[in-house]
Amino acid sequence: LSKKTQWYLDSGCSKHMTGDKSLFVKYESKEGGEVTFGDNAKGKIKGVGSIGNLKTSIHNVLFVDGLKHNLLSISQLCDKDCKVIFEKDLCKVIDINSGQVKFIGHRQLYLQLGLYNFYI
Repeated sequence: LSKKTQWYLDSGCSKHMTGDKSLFVKYESKEGGEVTFGDNAKGKIKGVGSIGNLKTSIHNVLFVDGLKHNLLSISQLCDKDCKVIFEKDLCKVIDINSGQVKFIGHRQLYLQLGLYNFYI
């Protein structure tokens, strides 16, 4: 993943999702289904796949038509045996089985993630 790509950790989001189809390295069209956002707006699911490269990848990411932000689901991370730790200026996602830090996000006006060895 590019460090220029901004991802937001979302505690209310049940699935990882993006509106940027160019991020996918593996993609499968999936017509049908929709997601509902916090303001009750809806987005159509157009596909699912993996984003990243050999060192950093995130699987089961939904492609949602028109979504303006990239969202990482905290619950989906936790379901994959990760814990999410928020500190004053950063956030860590840690594999609870190995203790390995999967990625660290540094706080700015938004949470910008620099991803490292991320296989979920």
